[in-house]
Amino acid sequence: MVPSFLARERIVAGPGYSRWLIPPAALAVHLCIGQVYATSVYKNALVAHFDSSLTTIGFIFSVAIVMLGLAAGFGGAWVDRNGPRAAMFVSACFWVTGFLVAALGIALGWLWLVFLGYGVIGGIGLGIGYISPVSTLIKWFPDRPGLATGMAIMGFGGGALIASPLSGRLLELYDSSYDSTDTTSVADGSAVASLFVTLAVVYAVFMMFGAFTVRVPADGWIPDGWDPAEVKEKKLVTTANVSADNALRTPQFWLLWVVLFCNVTAGIGILEQASPMIQDFFRDGSTSTVSAAAAGGFVGLLSLANMAGRFVWSSTSDAVGRKPIYVLYLGLGLVLYLLLATVGSSSTALFVLLAAVILSFYGGGFATIPAYLRDLFGTFQVGAIHGRLLTAWSAAGVAGPFIVNGFLDAQGEPGSLTADAYQPALLTMVGVLAVGLVANLLVRPVSDRFHEPSSSGSSTRERSKA
Repeated sequence: MVPSFLARERIVAGPGYSRWLIPPAALAVHLCIGQVYATSVYKNALVAHFDSSLTTIGFIFSVAIVMLGLAAGFGGAWVDRNGPRAAMFVSACFWVTGFLVAALGIALGWLWLVFLGYGVIGGIGLGIGYISPVSTLIKWFPDRPGLATGMAIMGFGGGALIASPLSGRLLELYDSSYDSTDTTSVADGSAVASLFVTLAVVYAVFMMFGAFTVRVPADGWIPDGWDPAEVKEKKLVTTANVSADNALRTPQFWLLWVVLFCNVTAGIGILEQASPMIQDFFRDGSTSTVSAAAAGGFVGLLSLANMAGRFVWSSTSDAVGRKPIYVLYLGLGLVLYLLLATVGSSSTALFVLLAAVILSFYGGGFATIPAYLRDLFGTFQVGAIHGRLLTAWSAAGVAGPFIVNGFLDAQGEPGSLTADAYQPALLTMVGVLAVGLVANLLVRPVSDRFHEPSSSGSSTRERSKA
C-alpha cells in the first residue's frame, strides 16, 4: 500500500494529455541518479580524508551498483503494481537520504557510514529510480519503445556530464585551496560532506518534479494513427503477455541475462580505467605523451558516447529490430576490442575512436534491453522483468573491474604500465563478448505455454514469427 497521493489511480492521464511530457519526467530522475558515474571527482579526497586506498573507496561504487541490481530485481513487481509516481518518490527518498547519511559519515570520519549511505541506501534509490519510468514509457510509446526508453536512459549516461563539473565547482566553493583543473589538487573532506548535502537538496527538487509530473495512460489508450495489428508483422515481437514469475522459467530471460552481463562487463572494463588507460597506452618509458588534462577530456568524450549511444542505437532498434542491434553491439564490439588490443596504441585518434564506439554500444545495450523484453514478454509486467534482469548489471559491476584490475595488478605498478599490459584484459573481453553474441543468436520467441490468459478467458497465446 502507498499513500493515496502516490497511488496509480490518481495519476491516470485525462483526454488530451501529451505523452511527450513523460520523457522529461523520466529524465529528471535519471539525470540525478546518473551521478553515480561521477564519483571520480571526489574519490581522491575521500582516500585522503579516511587515510584509505583507492580500491577501498572505489568499492563504494561497486556496492551501489550491486544494490541497484538487487533493488531493481526485488522491487520491480512493486514498481509495476504501484506505478511510476510512487516509485520515483521512493527512489528520491532513498537517493537523497543516502547522500545525507554519507555526508554525516564523512563529517564524523566513519567510513562504514559512507558505505551504508551512498552504497546501500543510495544504491536502493538507484535501482528503484532506474526502473521507475520504464514500464510507463513503453505503454505510452508502444509504437516506438526503443526511442522512448532511449530518451530516458540516456539521462543516466549523461548524469555524470552534469554532476562532474558541478561537483568540481562546488568543491572549489567549499574549499578555497582546491583547484578542479589541477589533477594533483585534493579537496578537504569537509568540502565533500558539504557537496553531498548540496547535491541531496538539488536532486530532491528535480526528482520530486519528475514524480509529480509523470502520468500513466488510461486503459485501452493507443497513439493516434498507430495500429496495434502492426506488431504481429514483426519478428520476435509478441502481442501476448508473460508474468515476471513465468519469465524466469523461460530460456529467453536467461539468454538476455547473459547478453546484458557480457555487454556491461566489457563496457565497464574501459569505463572504469578510461583516464589511466589512454595515458598508459601512449607511455614512452616513464612518461605519457597524453597529459592529465587530455585524459580528462577523453573521459568526457566517452561519457558523451555512452549517453549518445543510449539514444541513437536504441532508437535505431525500432527500425532494425532488437536482435540485430545486439549482433552489432556484441559482434562488432568484439572486433573493436580486438583492434584496441592490437593496434590501438598506434594512434591516439584511432584509440579514441575505437573506445568511443565501444562505449556507445555499452550505453545502447542498457537502453535497448527494456524494448527487447517488451518484444518477447509483452507489457504486462515488463518493469518487474526488467528489474530482475538488472541483476546482470550487479554481477557485471563486480566482474568487469575485477577482470581488468586483476590483469593490470599482475603486469606492474600503476603509473608505469604500457599498452601491452592491457592486452590480456582486452582479449578476455573479446571472449566475453563472443559468449554474449552466441546467447543473443539463440534467442527465439517465447513458447505460448508461458503466456497469460486473456481477460475474456480465451488465450492470448499468439505465436510470434521466428
